[in-house]
Amino acid sequence: MPHMLTPYDEFPLHTTPYPVSYIPSTDFNWDEGYFFGVINPDEKIFFCTGFRINPNTDMIGGYALFNLGGVQRTFRFSRSWRQDYNLCVGPFRVQIIEPLKKIRLILDDNDSGISFDILWEGSSPAFLEGHHSAERRGRRTTDQSRYTQPGTTSGILRLGKRNWDVGNSGWVGVRDHSWGLYFERPPFAVDDRWLPPKPPSGAARALRFWVVFKSGDYSGFYHMHEDAEGMQRKLDDVFGTPFGGRIYKGWADEVIEMAGASHAIEFEPGTRIMRCAVVTLKDSHGREWRQEMEAAAPPWVPQTIGYTPGSWKDGGTVHCYHGSETLVTEWDEFDFSKQPFHYVPYGADGTNAPDSMQMGLSYREPIHGVEYLLRITTYAPDGTVTKGAGHLEMFINGPYKPYGFK
Repeated sequence: MPHMLTPYDEFPLHTTPYPVSYIPSTDFNWDEGYFFGVINPDEKIFFCTGFRINPNTDMIGGYALFNLGGVQRTFRFSRSWRQDYNLCVGPFRVQIIEPLKKIRLILDDNDSGISFDILWEGSSPAFLEGHHSAERRGRRTTDQSRYTQPGTTSGILRLGKRNWDVGNSGWVGVRDHSWGLYFERPPFAVDDRWLPPKPPSGAARALRFWVVFKSGDYSGFYHMHEDAEGMQRKLDDVFGTPFGGRIYKGWADEVIEMAGASHAIEFEPGTRIMRCAVVTLKDSHGREWRQEMEAAAPPWVPQTIGYTPGSWKDGGTVHCYHGSETLVTEWDEFDFSKQPFHYVPYGADGTNAPDSMQMGLSYREPIHGVEYLLRITTYAPDGTVTKGAGHLEMFINGPYKPYGFK
């Protein structure tokens, strides 16, 4: 069964002497998947959809998330993978029209009220991030590639009785595609009490700052990772790359390699929630670029898309079997407009009540979203000023000296 032919075996793309259906790893944390964002700061809309394939649990599952001003509705879907290798799960399907450039995303009518038919097109080439790797006591725990790309969109996005034409001015597309061995994620992870302690590996990551944007004729991507002292350095971490990025003018009329960056972030009082930021970038020619970014809405919350335990109503994740090999769907809606808040994963409080978050039940510490819908103004070295939108993933773990976090 694992050696079945797939539609992709027709193409000369093999990297092992086996069909594509065979994955040369038995680790349950080996997976592959996509993320597509369709955003508009003026509308306060962050919409995203995507899926992941886990060959070793034989599951494919995904989501469609609609965050409107902090109110977040998520439709989740799942089925077994090897019964059908096409990029479709129930009402959801992806059509790759032109690789690395043009993709059609479709979600037919369903009981969540979210549906769409969107053509996602790259506005500049995809950027292959530095390889992600980490290990624990000689065992590789992360071994992953990811590329990121800004884009433009067209088509229709629906929420209930409301429709948006995402080809109008103000809409921007973002996406990434990643594959490989990712960090261990419960429930497919070993309980640490049965393992010897993790040895010290030097500085731990404190800041992750990951941006994909489109601003007038300029679009691109950059990210930076820093330790508790604010130093950008290689870390033995799932996001260990110190810095990387590139800005394009047009598709590739001008390609500007980024060499470094610094930031000045303003937070909501008493929190680690970003209000606005100024990022100063230096390109490979020593020229200075500046981006001013403002959060256009409360950050959206990734816990509902299915990657963490309890994000599905049965207590599982996107990688789990949910009672049917053919198709399982579910949806929920939460008001995250006031942050921080107490998050209760399904099943964590002893129940699977869909209203567990809204009931105000306490579960560990209050959390906040880490995925930001941005208004972005870009100042180029030649004095050109352009405005647009972007997606920022930003979080700070533990102490972080530059902003006084203990």
